[in-house]
Amino acid sequence: MAYDHWVTLAYAHGACDVPLRGETIGEAWRSAVAGHGSRDALVVRHQGIRWTYEELDGQVERCARALLAADVAKGDRVGIWSPNNAEWVVLQLATARVGAILVNVNPSYRARELEHALGHAGCCLLLHAPGFKGVDYREVLAAVGSPPPAIGLDDGWERFLGRAGEVAGEALDAREAELGFDDPINIQFTSGTTGLPKGATLSHHNILNNGFFIGETLAYTPEDRVCVPVPFYHCFGMVLGNVAILTHGACIVVPSESFDPRATVDAVVEERCTSLYGVPTMFIAMLADPASPEADLSSLRTGIMAGSACPMELMKRVGTEMHMDEVTICYGMTETSPVSAQTQRDDPVEKRVGTVGRVHPHVEVKIADAATGRTLGRGEPGELCTRGYSVMLGYWDDEAATREAIDAAGWMHTGDLAVMDDDGYIRIVGRIKDMIIRGGENISPREIEELLYTHPAVADVQVIGVPDERYGEIVCAWVVREPGADLDEESVRQFCRERVARFKVPAIVRFVDGFPMTVTGKIQKFRMREEEIARLGAAS
Repeated sequence: MAYDHWVTLAYAHGACDVPLRGETIGEAWRSAVAGHGSRDALVVRHQGIRWTYEELDGQVERCARALLAADVAKGDRVGIWSPNNAEWVVLQLATARVGAILVNVNPSYRARELEHALGHAGCCLLLHAPGFKGVDYREVLAAVGSPPPAIGLDDGWERFLGRAGEVAGEALDAREAELGFDDPINIQFTSGTTGLPKGATLSHHNILNNGFFIGETLAYTPEDRVCVPVPFYHCFGMVLGNVAILTHGACIVVPSESFDPRATVDAVVEERCTSLYGVPTMFIAMLADPASPEADLSSLRTGIMAGSACPMELMKRVGTEMHMDEVTICYGMTETSPVSAQTQRDDPVEKRVGTVGRVHPHVEVKIADAATGRTLGRGEPGELCTRGYSVMLGYWDDEAATREAIDAAGWMHTGDLAVMDDDGYIRIVGRIKDMIIRGGENISPREIEELLYTHPAVADVQVIGVPDERYGEIVCAWVVREPGADLDEESVRQFCRERVARFKVPAIVRFVDGFPMTVTGKIQKFRMREEEIARLGAAS
């Protein structure tokens, strides 16, 4: 269409009178310690840890010097493979102080995924928990070809920290003086539309500012105590959690190593938390816990719900039963550090359910025609693009994928279809990219397809996401067996369980003779989804 001069474009800039912070994470951390030294900084309930800012700083200092003693240079990659614990927070801050790039490894990874992450990032060191959910990490590591030196957090952490004495404080000061806020500081693996996960590379500037302005939106002060049951290996826990909290002198409360509804409710009650994070399924689980109706959650005022759309009834219950009248919705992606849009604490419920809010401070967003790149008008659906300080440096060691995601003008193409209304609120209406989002976890269909292609009884396979009331979407695999092969649904699932994280295992396995295709041979996944939705509807 041709635009007349009065058409309002679907473009918004987060104008803000609070400037961006031009400092490294280490510099911001020192400011926080100087201002809030005696206040609680970190409470990790399952470890019995309660540290003030000064006490946490002491741990960070030891870890940073130990990293130098282990010859970790500026720009070296250090992996962390662990569920939530105090060591994770210490390492996040310590790697920033020495200029190392922290590589977040999903605690659910199996050998194939772990080998890809460590090898692709080129980790020089891996710190890891003993295991997670019944999986022995050392057994998994033994199946990885040429892993880096590994330090167990159960039996090697204190010995590792003991090496701090080998390095003088002046050496750490000298290293920090070499660092700039545009330096890369973190690699997070995120599933694209094809193949194995790519390493989104983020800088001090990306992470520090995004976390800081999330905390500003939530009006955090040193009086806030924030319950963080979401994983640190995601931006949700690491940035919306740790960075947003620590830049405001507030306290991080970790209820358990991974989400447990009872432990989370107990943490809120006993620590008098003022803010709570989670994806919608977490809030549903907490509200369903038998202890919740009797729990005194009156200390809560705000929090963040993200990862997938929030149903209206859930938002109402979170406000009334959990006292979170000021809960906000966040939208973003790992590649944008992650938040690009957020609702305000006083937005109407309808806006917090029907939209993902408005553009974040110092960020630009636009809705563009996916084919031409032209900015559309308000109310027109198109691809959501974002630009600004928050856009990643790029995908680690993958220039082609970086150029595909970030155009010449610096716009990050999210792959999400969205509409911007006259007030600047953004509504997500679909996805261009063929991504499955299960309970906030991004899953590449191609990754699961490539895995199942290695099964000797699988001739062909296509993977799609289908709607699910609990998780938002679940994984569905359509499988064509090899002639004469003896293969059932459980065998397919077990094959996947042994090789990938559980959230990637197909919940539905359908054996078919072929796939719906166009006349030119292109597989029509939308028709597959339609058939599955109809089948699920008939079964309910």
